Amino acid sequence: MLIRHLSGVLGKIVCYVSSDEADPGLTQDSPSILPFYIGSGLFRIIFFQTLQADVMLTQLLDLDNLDLKRSVHPVHYIHMFHSMVSTHMADRADSYDHYDSVLCAGPHHVKEIRKRESMHDLQPKQLIEHGYARLEQLIDERVAPPEPDGRNIHVLLAPSWGDQTILNLYGEQLTGILLDAGFKITLRPHFQTRWNTPEVIDRIVDRYGDHAQFTLVEQMSESDSLFSSHVMITDWSGAGIDYGLALEKPVLYIDVPPKSRNATYRELDIEPFESLIRESIGAVLPPEKIASVPDAIHALLEDPQQFREKVRSLRRESVFNLGRSAEAGAIEVAQIADEVANGR
Repeated sequence: MLIRHLSGVLGKIVCYVSSDEADPGLTQDSPSILPFYIGSGLFRIIFFQTLQADVMLTQLLDLDNLDLKRSVHPVHYIHMFHSMVSTHMADRADSYDHYDSVLCAGPHHVKEIRKRESMHDLQPKQLIEHGYARLEQLIDERVAPPEPDGRNIHVLLAPSWGDQTILNLYGEQLTGILLDAGFKITLRPHFQTRWNTPEVIDRIVDRYGDHAQFTLVEQMSESDSLFSSHVMITDWSGAGIDYGLALEKPVLYIDVPPKSRNATYRELDIEPFESLIRESIGAVLPPEKIASVPDAIHALLEDPQQFREKVRSLRRESVFNLGRSAEAGAIEVAQIADEVANGR
């Protein structure tokens, strides 16, 4: 959406670069969007190191830390978030240190980045109040399911990936508990689970695949299960934040250990957003009480109207430029590009 506004309303020429040959962005029908497929490996590394552009806008993390190095030429690097999760627990401590500007999804991103800059004497970045397009997309497209009456409850099981997540630890047990309680279950595993531990999915499907109330969805672009379900069960997945804030439906979190790539995240003394928000958009259940999941789901669905009102208030406080993030972000990116070009 930001690219469309940038290339359309603002009339900027955008070079769209992708390592995925099947990326639909490479086939956009716009004379203002010039697509480039750069593949992977050594050629991609060389491409980034020799890039000549005024501005590079990316959702890739770890600029100058891993394969994505800053160019030998002067380029202004802008990071745009693809999730509402915080900057300091799920990602490496220095994942955002080397960008010139950051399009922030909400106030928590600004607070976290500024705190790290202050603590580690880093060059202050330009932090832009942007927003979060995925949230807006879900709000625009959502279709409310029939109100649950205790018998037609549809549960979306959508955990994150990794050895310590609920699918790997409790997948078969949890699926059985939900089906025995009479719920309709859609299992929507993270694509990384299929890549890294496919046997976890296969065991569940082998055991419950023929059950009339069980469905497996492995297309990450699929949205029907998000809209038709009444409640999501997850762990530390950022999808839970999207589900709760955008679709205004509760999320039940099984309290497995948090996913963290930063062993020092506590030094900021800021509770990560993905932890802070859990009880505001749902409930947290310890693993030892997994047998009580059906009761927790019924409790979460008792007063949907009250829940929706609470979520709408939380959403207004937590997200920048709700409903107009593409316009707000594109204007800022265009202004930066103009300033860079005029300053040369």
